[in-house]
Amino acid sequence: MDNKPKAVLFMLISAIAFALMQTMVKLAGDIPTFEKVLFRNLVSLFVALSVIYRTKTPMFGKKENQKYLLGRSLLGLGGVVFYFYAINNLIMADAAMLNKLSPFFVTIFACIFLKEKLNKIQIPSLIIVFIGAMLIIKPEFSFEVLPAGAGLLSAICAGAAYTIVRSLKNKENPSTIVFYFSFVSVIVMIPLTIMNFQMPMGMQWVYLIGTGVFAAMGQYGLTFAYKYAPASEVSIYNYTTIIFAAIMGFLVWGELPDWLSLLGSILIIVTAVVAFIYQNKRIEE
Repeated sequence: MDNKPKAVLFMLISAIAFALMQTMVKLAGDIPTFEKVLFRNLVSLFVALSVIYRTKTPMFGKKENQKYLLGRSLLGLGGVVFYFYAINNLIMADAAMLNKLSPFFVTIFACIFLKEKLNKIQIPSLIIVFIGAMLIIKPEFSFEVLPAGAGLLSAICAGAAYTIVRSLKNKENPSTIVFYFSFVSVIVMIPLTIMNFQMPMGMQWVYLIGTGVFAAMGQYGLTFAYKYAPASEVSIYNYTTIIFAAIMGFLVWGELPDWLSLLGSILIIVTAVVAFIYQNKRIEE
């Protein structure tokens, strides 16, 4: 098997795993969001610890990178908290779509903080994606907009976290970054969970553990996908998470996006595909 098909296969496995993680979060029901996040990151911490142990990678990185590692971890944690809140209160497809706006925020933050230049397609892409996001969010002056706002904030936090990861390229081992994030997340979530702890009942234990297991599968699927092919060649397949999430939402809860959300999602996905094709052509040239 060539490396490109392997990469696509792992990317699809990752997309399915993240859609299943989203399903587990929602199936866990009335368990508080902080508690769900704690379970998700506890499993990831044990997985990251086993990788650190096997590869003998430094746990906490270099002294000069501590503020960046901590910033990445706190932003990443914020992204997960907002995302889980959105999952609990939105239909699956909308929560997944808003979260997948993160690459566009990486573009914005990389331009501002890393001084990367925008190419001629990125500016109109950002405008179209913003319009698409507004169609999904449907801004209004009421508390009903909070879940969609949380979905957008999850993408902003994730975009900022990924920008810091990009700045740490060649400075820290990826395993160190993953472990640091998982460790900080668990430490922060423990007191927040204790303040409003709710004992899981029956299948809720399975769903909470499943949240962490599928999240770890999704992360490792991404890792192997990018191992076998450059991100520029396979990253677009990550958007299939939205399709899998929509399927799960329909099968389990009978969810269907309204026409504005559908139109917004089409705008965002088409823009992502066009930008992806344009970027690949530039690389080939």
